[in-house]
Amino acid sequence: MPQRRPSTRQKRSKPLPRKDTARRGGVAEPLEVEIEFLPGLEPFLKAELQRLPGSVRIFGGSEDALRLGYSGRPRDLHRLRTATAVFRRHTFAVPRPKALMGHQVFQELLAFLDEVRQEADFGSFRFDAAGRESSTFLRLGEELERATGMRFDPEEGELLMRLRPRGEEAWEMLARTTPRPLSARPWRVRNMSGGLNAAVAVAMLRMAGVRPTDRVLNAMCGSGTLLVERALMGEAERIVGVDIDPEALEMARENLAAAKRQGQVELRLEDATALADREGSYDVIVADVPWGDAIGEHAANAQLYRDFLEEAWRVGSKAVRLVVLTHELRLFEGILEASRWRLDREVQVFHGGHRPKMYLLRK
Repeated sequence: MPQRRPSTRQKRSKPLPRKDTARRGGVAEPLEVEIEFLPGLEPFLKAELQRLPGSVRIFGGSEDALRLGYSGRPRDLHRLRTATAVFRRHTFAVPRPKALMGHQVFQELLAFLDEVRQEADFGSFRFDAAGRESSTFLRLGEELERATGMRFDPEEGELLMRLRPRGEEAWEMLARTTPRPLSARPWRVRNMSGGLNAAVAVAMLRMAGVRPTDRVLNAMCGSGTLLVERALMGEAERIVGVDIDPEALEMARENLAAAKRQGQVELRLEDATALADREGSYDVIVADVPWGDAIGEHAANAQLYRDFLEEAWRVGSKAVRLVVLTHELRLFEGILEASRWRLDREVQVFHGGHRPKMYLLRK
């Protein structure tokens, strides 16, 4: 590995005080932002963006990212529950990354990072770019370490900086505005193999609709992702989670406690295909059913899916909204077609290397 060189740059351990947003003609310019999300969740993310207090102007994107301008407080964007990560964007008029170490451009880089560091506490940083192990990035890391006081950690750094070319004479930097991805929830202290991504859980709940009068059942609740996210959304008449695995319920209990929502949820050791509830007990039922890879077996899923749909029909109210997530698409859709349920909507998402679907069903 290339040897570190001494630097003469002055160390600045803390970000400078926040400055006003750049202005043009007396009007504050919007923040340049890129928001990452799991493919399939774009409609849910756009709906969230419209609920933010600031104005949003979307001007581009891809299957898993939106490029936009946001006129509002930067921390507003940290409230997005269906986003994976939020990045601030800045373009440097340089032909190659090495030119970022020129005095004037380096000061521009420090000013940009000062703005990002106002949004969260970062103790370290790293690069994500082609050639990030080269001597150029090593030296840039050393210079930034000395100037900012943050530790240069190429593998685990909290402030993630991505660099990518913009044409032949410019490079764009994307700086993540939080030390961890937004989808890595702080309440998650326990997790099961094959656990549900929190952003997908929020999309499932939004698909079902969120009302304070709802009686909500999370069947096969696992470590409680759907339960925690629903409790964080606000009031419900009742929230119940059931699972046949005592360890899963203990994980759910610990996650709910970490989110300070344990008093809002009832956990029961119970088979989701043979519930103790009376008919019509729930207005919303959500389930991330076994897919047959990390949890469950393919051979057993056919009977499980049939029995669960029948039991959900029994305990669901006349206007019940049932949302099911599964990767066993052909199997589930065949069973669904032969059931009494009516398919209202389906959305395919990317989750853990799979392409499962969320199904909204009604009576």
